Amino acid sequence: MTQSMAALRLLLASTALITPAALFAQETPPANAQETVDPSAADATMDGQTTEDQTTEEVSDDTDISASGFDGEIVVTGQFSPDVVRTTPEVVTLLSEEDIARTGDGNIAGSLARVSGLSVVGNGYVFVRGLGDRYSLALLNGSPLPSPEPLKRVVPLDLFPTNIIASSLVQKSYSANFPGEFGGGVINLTTKAVPTESFLEMSIGGSGDVETTGQLGYTYYGSSMDWTGFTNANRDLSAPLQAFFDSGNRMTSLTTAQQGEIAGSIVTFQNGVIQKNNQIPANFSGSLTGGTSFEVGDGAYLGVIATGGISNKWRTRDIIQQSPASSTVLARDFRSVNTDNRVVVNGLLGFGLEFGENQIRWTNLYIRDTLKQARLAEGVLQNLGDFTVSLQDTAWFERQLFDTHLIGEFKFGVLDVDVRAGYSNSQREAPYELSFQYARNERDGAVFGQFFQNNLNNGNPGSASVAFSDLNEDLYSAAIDISGDLTNSITLTAGYAYSDTTRTSERREFLFTANGRLNQFNDEAISIARPDILLSPGVVDYLDITLIETTESNPAFEAGLTTHAGYAQAQIELMLGLNANVGVRYETGKQTVSALPVFTGVAPSFATRELENSYWLPAATVTWEVAPDMQVRVNASKTIARPQFRELIFQRYYDPETNSEYLGNPLLEDSELFNAEARYEYYYAADQSVSIAGFYKKIDKPIETYLSPEQTEFVTSFANAPSADLYGVEFDAVKIFDLVNMGGDFFTSRVLRMSLNYTYTQSKVKVGPDDVVLDFLVAGEQPASNYFLDGTPLTGQSDHLVNLQIGMEDTSGLSQQTLLVSYASERVTRRGGAGNPDVLEKPGVRIDFVARQGIKLAGLPIDLKFEARNLLGTGYEEYQDYPDQRVFYNKYELGQSFSISASVEF
Repeated sequence: MTQSMAALRLLLASTALITPAALFAQETPPANAQETVDPSAADATMDGQTTEDQTTEEVSDDTDISASGFDGEIVVTGQFSPDVVRTTPEVVTLLSEEDIARTGDGNIAGSLARVSGLSVVGNGYVFVRGLGDRYSLALLNGSPLPSPEPLKRVVPLDLFPTNIIASSLVQKSYSANFPGEFGGGVINLTTKAVPTESFLEMSIGGSGDVETTGQLGYTYYGSSMDWTGFTNANRDLSAPLQAFFDSGNRMTSLTTAQQGEIAGSIVTFQNGVIQKNNQIPANFSGSLTGGTSFEVGDGAYLGVIATGGISNKWRTRDIIQQSPASSTVLARDFRSVNTDNRVVVNGLLGFGLEFGENQIRWTNLYIRDTLKQARLAEGVLQNLGDFTVSLQDTAWFERQLFDTHLIGEFKFGVLDVDVRAGYSNSQREAPYELSFQYARNERDGAVFGQFFQNNLNNGNPGSASVAFSDLNEDLYSAAIDISGDLTNSITLTAGYAYSDTTRTSERREFLFTANGRLNQFNDEAISIARPDILLSPGVVDYLDITLIETTESNPAFEAGLTTHAGYAQAQIELMLGLNANVGVRYETGKQTVSALPVFTGVAPSFATRELENSYWLPAATVTWEVAPDMQVRVNASKTIARPQFRELIFQRYYDPETNSEYLGNPLLEDSELFNAEARYEYYYAADQSVSIAGFYKKIDKPIETYLSPEQTEFVTSFANAPSADLYGVEFDAVKIFDLVNMGGDFFTSRVLRMSLNYTYTQSKVKVGPDDVVLDFLVAGEQPASNYFLDGTPLTGQSDHLVNLQIGMEDTSGLSQQTLLVSYASERVTRRGGAGNPDVLEKPGVRIDFVARQGIKLAGLPIDLKFEARNLLGTGYEEYQDYPDQRVFYNKYELGQSFSISASVEF
């Protein structure tokens, strides 16, 4: 296999890089058979074919290997590629299953945070070299995935538990065989493949953290099934509400009695009453994985693998939440206690068929991620003067992802053909997002002044609202890649890729109003009632409570993105030790966002957008092997970044992770990027290396988030900055020390593994005096200087990223102890807008410890794992600095967490 073929197979890392083809022995070799394969070649790709008798020979790093010859021997042929990172023609980082296990993270996002130049922000969004998640491309076995998040097109990678992932490949230099939306890098997740022998593995674990477990928190009943990640009829829409949605009527067209019937059916004890829990329970997780393979014909083998798991975790955050009215005055100042119960259920079913040099894989993946949240806050609002305000919120967010895809790898003479076809569906539902505002009058002599009251007066004071959100996204994709050797020194690859994504998103929000009745003394006593009583059918009928639909102008949208792409790529050996990988991709994309008709006889909103563009995207990487263990790479390319669906949809959305509201901008445009990189790599010993790289990116019209004041609240919106530059340096080093000289039996087979990566990044947004920004919210062109300050960094970019791992491992068995240190300097999360300072996030230093130990119990191998996370107790801060005050949008303690788990293989 040439280096160019390895480059093509990067897109299908599941087979070319990670999973050896099944090796099926029909007979046991004789006891005196001589071993002909270096044990270090265990990860080489093997195709199981027999060869003629051969003599034993020493195996070098990059030669084909074979074991052959006498009756009864196992015969193996293949190619030994000891270091995928070294031999591929692009800049890649590969996390194997062993690497992922060493970090001990429960999801793949946590493991990726250890890769140089990568940082994880929020709920599992991976940033590459300080660029936002929109510049990172996530694939599953080479196929694209839809996102279940309304705010993102990229899949949050903390959805993927590590027990279903075999490897993760990160490619930072662009090559034409990847989609054009490649700003910082591509992350290709590879699911576990067909096993070569039958196995069954069971795992259970428990964990907790000092801020949550056994501490005070808040929750609500919801349903009896919530702990499973599923719910029951308690969260079904009430009959009057369902009938209203089906009718196509507007709320304003209904009578007071009809509105009252709907209003009285929404809030119940199950969904609206927050309860105190003095002892938040510990977390638990469990999984079961099994697989087998068997012969189905002459030289053909069929394999099956299945896995299922559940994780149930609690998290309580005591948060300071503020927003500014001016540089010296706060508009709001609250202390909010949020308790989240997150349940992730996952399942994978895979089939694989191998015949000769051909392989077909069919993989089916299901992930369901639910978040049950209760929020209780108390504080002040500037516009309410002498009132102390209490906020009560309950919510249930369910995200679901289903993916099925078929991969075929075939060899027809001198041609290698890879084909892929897939379908993915993601859904997000949030029924009954309930929010209540109670206020206590602090003035002397106020009637009921000792109680919090809710007079249902649109926040002046007191309010109640409910929202229903529903998102569905379908993605169809197909691709073919054909590769063959033109000469001994030139390999050509060509391919075609198609994807079609459609999304529908609906959000209906309603405000309860008592029409002034609760301001009257005779009825004011009712205002102190808890939510389910205040909005019970009898009270709703007595007070003539009605509903206002606040999303009536933009309740539902449809979005779509269709791409067609063709590419050609050549891997050329220019001379001994000098190789070039050059290619070009032509990609067309049509992206649309349009309002959907919801109400009968009412035209939908004019908030529509259509972007249709085509691009030639060239890429070239030259690799010079300076010495047998030393090489230099130089890469240059052009790529793009399209707006995400939610960034284009003019619809409000609440993010429970950041406690922020977002609003799209239909006037966004594509971003175009020029990328360049030079890298020096030194592989001085097996599994040990040093590399240093410099990189540069020029971005035309980067999409940035900014704070936009809307009425009395701040919402996060999006706009194209004029341009930006990003540059930096990246350093990687891996060193292994043999500890045998330490003396004693304990150190006989142990090694010390140390790895360090550091990334320094600088970026600058460029704003000229005549530059403009298109903002749908204010209807048209605005001076760019009102949104962005010249010279400020891009959102999400940290100047410094550091990851250090120090671990001791037993080479003769499973025994690992690893200390992990990570640091990310502060970064911008949102532009301040209108000349205000930016909102900054301070990730800080994090120290984790992970230990794994293999033991045998009753003859069964057991893998024990202990994790201690965030040993320094580093908290979270997101703030805005004014000359006279610091405004905390989010500030809370994270505390230390501890977990223990065990897995047993039968």
